Amino acid sequence: MSANLRDDASRDAPVADGAGPQDASRRSFLKSSLATGGVLLIGVSIGGSLAACSKPQQAGGPAAGGQPNAWLKIGGDDTITILVDRSEMGQGVYTALPMLVAEELGVPLARVTVEAAPPGDVYVNALLGGQITGGSTSVRDAWQKLRVAGAQARTMLVGAAADDWKVDATKLTVADGAVLGPDGKRATYGALAEAASKRPVPKDVPLKSADQFTIVGTAQPRTDTPKKLDGSAEYGIDVKLPGMLYAALVQCPTLGGKAKAVDSADAETMPGVKKVVTTGAGGVLVVADHYWQARKAAGALKITWDAGANASLDTAAIRAKLVSDAPQWDRVSRNDGDADAALKAAKRKVESTFDLPLLAHATMEPMNCTADVKAGGCDVYVGTQVQQIAQAVAAKAAGLESAQVRIHTTLLGGGFGRRLEVDFIPAAVEASKAVGAPVKVVWSREDDMTHDAYRPPAHDVLAAALDDKGAPQAVKITLVGPSITGRMFPGLVEKDPDPFAVEAAANFLYDVPNVHVHHVRKEVGVDVGYWRSVSHALNCFVVESFMDELANAAKADPYEYRRALLTKQPRAQRVLQEAAAKAGWGKAPAGHFQGVAVMEGYGTYLAQVAEISITGGKLKVHRITTAVDCGAKVNPAIVESQITSGIVFGLSAALWGDIQLRNGAVQQTNFDAYRVLRLNETPQMDVVMIDSTEAPGGIGEPSTALVAPAVCNAIHAATGKRLRALPIAKGVAI
Repeated sequence: MSANLRDDASRDAPVADGAGPQDASRRSFLKSSLATGGVLLIGVSIGGSLAACSKPQQAGGPAAGGQPNAWLKIGGDDTITILVDRSEMGQGVYTALPMLVAEELGVPLARVTVEAAPPGDVYVNALLGGQITGGSTSVRDAWQKLRVAGAQARTMLVGAAADDWKVDATKLTVADGAVLGPDGKRATYGALAEAASKRPVPKDVPLKSADQFTIVGTAQPRTDTPKKLDGSAEYGIDVKLPGMLYAALVQCPTLGGKAKAVDSADAETMPGVKKVVTTGAGGVLVVADHYWQARKAAGALKITWDAGANASLDTAAIRAKLVSDAPQWDRVSRNDGDADAALKAAKRKVESTFDLPLLAHATMEPMNCTADVKAGGCDVYVGTQVQQIAQAVAAKAAGLESAQVRIHTTLLGGGFGRRLEVDFIPAAVEASKAVGAPVKVVWSREDDMTHDAYRPPAHDVLAAALDDKGAPQAVKITLVGPSITGRMFPGLVEKDPDPFAVEAAANFLYDVPNVHVHHVRKEVGVDVGYWRSVSHALNCFVVESFMDELANAAKADPYEYRRALLTKQPRAQRVLQEAAAKAGWGKAPAGHFQGVAVMEGYGTYLAQVAEISITGGKLKVHRITTAVDCGAKVNPAIVESQITSGIVFGLSAALWGDIQLRNGAVQQTNFDAYRVLRLNETPQMDVVMIDSTEAPGGIGEPSTALVAPAVCNAIHAATGKRLRALPIAKGVAI
């Protein structure tokens, strides 16, 4: 995912709000220094010197002061800008990550301006190996390095003041963006920026302890809220450039199909139409003055499609592939003891099979991208979770080097893993190159729903051996489905198990002497992608549903059964106990029933209790209670909002989520057939957050995964009916 990021052909161009620096060249930074009286630029190197840091796009050399601009800019006019290297898609990184810098820098969050970082190796997510926003890793990756960045800058500023005042630096303090000294001396960071920029960047700086925090751990207002409220926030779909044209994309109804012949005569004579372009991926673009003109003309195209290999693929055939096809590989992810021998010798066994469907991401903002290709360079304005990969595919489409492509990351109107894909980027570049003007390509909702990279389907088989008291002595988990990582990053799974296929299973929490977990890869002909909580949502459903079956076989209370098996997992046991206490386990109102689920994912421990009723055969979810131990919390308000948003996302999928194929074409085209939770259907959501000094865990995704098993376990408590396939609407009226 690395790229050569030097660009000597940088140029001026407009930029959407929230995008990266428009021209980070040495010349521009020097101009900025002259205008503001000095700029302090701080970079952070993990495991190396600052000089070795890869520079961001367009960085032609060291900026003013000789340091690469990675995280922090302090201008002579007292402006403080923090570059955020993760994409803001509603999860709060434009607030949480600057909080880490501001805490150590000694400035209120309100004093900080946020910019999106450009592509650059210095911004690589150490937990994922690329400049990637995903896997609930943003805070976990930033926890140390951004605090170090703030502390480095503070130390340099204090040192500059100490030199000027001829005093011992240890006698100085910082407050509200200024260094304070003896006899009432005070110098703002802006006044010290130029001198500080000439000092060496300290390697070892002391960080605040948790009891010294004044920002981290508090419910700070989100930095992106004001612009979202007044409408000035710009998402990709809002980008406007001088002379910009619009394009509508037509893709083969059959997944994987391509245009074989295109008759565009009628479309080309329609008002506003500039050009019809066949894309490298086999779709057809209509470029026009306005989007509606392009969309209308797209409907006038006469296209002969080559349906490809999926011409006869349907949902039943996909399940048949999972059940009977030969696997691409079978990889063992965990093997404690000898589960097969224990199962063979067992007198009491429980065996169950689970099936899960394809799911769409269904982001609020459909896919879109704006590209402006000119001689020697290309600007791309896009909501993406993978800046470096976006840069590489745009460069290929433009016929340029990666260093000649500037990625301007806008706000994302939802990601959920969909914008880890880059399939919507090349078409905009191809269109702009073809017409010699900026072009914005906008997918319709129907385009998006029917040409997603879907959450994988699964056909999973679980078996357990029980002793005479009902305690599990062996658990074997066979997970069958496609490999997302095998498609996107095949080198990572050439020999090793796919870690993103066995989450919430390989880390099986319960105290069982014999545990075997393996993933059997079977591809189904459909592109599959990372979906919020990835395989946690698949595997938590099967594991926690199965644990309820074991409790039922043992004639034990599902909560007590789990609690007894978690004595070696104190964090998991505690969240289970806290969730049960808050939910009033066993004390639900008459006619209400409860179900429970527990999981560790992304370094976070959660337990969830669902409370439901079934009246007249119709399901109603009344309440979801979640207890969470996510380690140290940067912003508790964001933690809570991510838990509740994950519940809503997960409950929508659990109740209705189902992508069906017929003759290779997706049948769900909009939200009329692909339901999401409405406000009046949203249950009461209670969140218990455990105080912890552990390192931060991820929080954007894990709560999504527990909803389905908690609700299905409650349905079993109410009806005695065990749902082993989703969505719930196929088994219970809603």
